[in-house]
Amino acid sequence: MANGLDDVVAADTVLSDVDGAGGHLTIRGHSLAELAGRWRYAQVVRLLFDGFFDDLPGDAELEKAIGKARVEVFDRVKPLLAQLAPLDIYSGMRAGMAVLPDGDGLADALRLIAAPAVLTPALLRLGRGETPIAPDPKADHAGDMLRMLAGTVSPALAKALDSYLVTVCDHGLNASTFATRVVASTQAGLTSAILAGLGALKGPLHGGAPGPVIEMLDAIEASGDATAWLSDEIAHGERIMGFGHRIYRVRDPRADALKAVVRQLGSRNEASSKKMGSRLAFAETVEQAALEVLRIAKPQRSIQTNVEFYTALLLEAVGFPKEAFSNVFAAGRVAGWIAHAREQQATGRLIRPQSRYVGPVPDLVA
Repeated sequence: MANGLDDVVAADTVLSDVDGAGGHLTIRGHSLAELAGRWRYAQVVRLLFDGFFDDLPGDAELEKAIGKARVEVFDRVKPLLAQLAPLDIYSGMRAGMAVLPDGDGLADALRLIAAPAVLTPALLRLGRGETPIAPDPKADHAGDMLRMLAGTVSPALAKALDSYLVTVCDHGLNASTFATRVVASTQAGLTSAILAGLGALKGPLHGGAPGPVIEMLDAIEASGDATAWLSDEIAHGERIMGFGHRIYRVRDPRADALKAVVRQLGSRNEASSKKMGSRLAFAETVEQAALEVLRIAKPQRSIQTNVEFYTALLLEAVGFPKEAFSNVFAAGRVAGWIAHAREQQATGRLIRPQSRYVGPVPDLVA
């Protein structure tokens, strides 16, 4: 049976490799450990885009071009923000991105990179009764995203968000990337392909999952007994959020990359950092309790910490509400989607798998 397309190879790619057995993520020849916290997001965008756009500039020029794209996107969507604001934050972002031109060039790609970073803070501010803040084209991408959210930004928080965007930029042929490639294979434009990725990412089995991690941590803290709370959830058939992965049979390497970032935030001397340190210590206690409860309840399966667990802590720390976590995930992953779309378009091959009909057979008249 091919349900779920398990073990089916649907594309050759130079972009990323997910080693589920070994717990390794490779992005264009670089391990995640080489990139996260060391490369800026604009550098990783250039790494992913290399070979797919003839006019791709160097790192510094690309950072400036992304900044200009943020300004262009803000000017384009500003008249629409009041209409988008009543929607949930993810739907508002997606609807705003739908008005972007549906081309295949670098300018189209950079607008799509810019759009989640512009729309998410603007819609969050409107939801709080505040005026959206225009982008600063000279700022770095992650720092400007936080500045548009809060009015000011600390370098430490900007670096943390930048590390997050790098960590989630691409991850093999996951559901949203596959959806993106399917649409790109029809030779539709980049906006059409990325909208498909956004639709897939919204689901709770994919990018919609980090928010509930915060709800889980808050519920466990209120209960006062992590093991009892987690055991009760499993007994009632509930999923433990932030654990388990379709591919990884060992610990998700992205979890360790993000945990290191959260630990750095918690090690500073500010009061907010001390609070973050306390939150991390509590989360680590919950993590160990969850791993033990899952080991006992499901001994036949290896269920380990995934990227969602520390994503939730990091995005909470830099100031995003849990309802916007999927938006920020999209702000990082959009670079990978665009690269996959361009790679698929270059093959010229329409993705058209077959299905096996298992329904009733009509009576045939002779």
